[in-house]
Amino acid sequence: MGTEKLKPIVRNKIKKEGIRDLILFNDDFNTFDFVIETLIELCDHDAIQAEQCAFLIHFKGKCAVKSGAFHDLKPIQQEMLNRSLTASII
Repeated sequence: MGTEKLKPIVRNKIKKEGIRDLILFNDDFNTFDFVIETLIELCDHDAIQAEQCAFLIHFKGKCAVKSGAFHDLKPIQQEMLNRSLTASII
C-alpha cells in the first residue's frame, strides 16, 4: 500500500466571504404596500416578514432583505432597481 494523503470531504460548505447581503434603502416615494409586495415577490418573504422589513427600512433607513451568493442576489437587485427602489449588495 502507498502512503497517499486523503483530502477531507467538505459537503455543502459555503465560504463566509461568499455570502452577501441585499440591502434595501428608504425613499420618500414608494408606498409600504409596494415595498411589501416587492419583498414577497422577489425575496420570497411571507407577509409578516415583508412588513417587518418595510418598517425597518422606514424607521432605520435600510434593511438587509436577503442574503446569499452575489450571483443569486444580482438579478433581484436589478429588478428592484427597475422598480425604482434603491438596493445594494454588500
